[in-house]
Amino acid sequence: MMRLILLASAIAVMGSVCVLLITRTEARASDNEARFPQLQMEQLNEEQRQLAEEIVKVSSVGISGPYNMMLRSPAMGERLFALFDYLRFHTSVPRRLNEFAILIEARLWSSQVEWTAHYPLAIKAGLSEAVAGELKEGKRPARMQSDEAVVYDFCMELSTRHELSDSTFKRARAIFSDQQMVDLIALSGTYVTAAMLLSAAADDGPPGKTPPLRPLPTR
Repeated sequence: MMRLILLASAIAVMGSVCVLLITRTEARASDNEARFPQLQMEQLNEEQRQLAEEIVKVSSVGISGPYNMMLRSPAMGERLFALFDYLRFHTSVPRRLNEFAILIEARLWSSQVEWTAHYPLAIKAGLSEAVAGELKEGKRPARMQSDEAVVYDFCMELSTRHELSDSTFKRARAIFSDQQMVDLIALSGTYVTAAMLLSAAADDGPPGKTPPLRPLPTR
């Protein structure tokens, strides 16, 4: 009788384990499903296609990344794309500092897609690999140029403290015009929006590739 009881208990435990494993497997399968599957050109309606055709003229990732989300709301996406176009190609902020500011937001949000896309652009624009490397590790870069240090403190204060200190404002005022400061603020907020779109979509870039950014310690 005791053996039968033990056998029945073992079977029950094994059954529970099997159910648990199946549940976990289903959860992993669900986690691996794209929240917003990648749109293809042939799937797009006329309004979406018009926007997509403009995107692929300048995008290094085609219509993937944040564009995959923006195309789902093409009227909004068209306006956001126009803002991206201004802030990337027509802004009053020097390109090196502009790309540095984008990397700052990418690092704060651990936005793998943003970092992957803009790291080479920042280096090409003149940002040193040492500065980008320390930023990647979540550190305040030690060898920034004076204007880079202003951009770092300016963006970090607004993004993490939600305010701008008088001392940092005065430092920015000494080297930037009003338009440059406004453009820098708008750039930071716009790339937070892009990071939010990517985060909501759980988009860490192409599958099979190791994401470049490690999670930052919780603050």
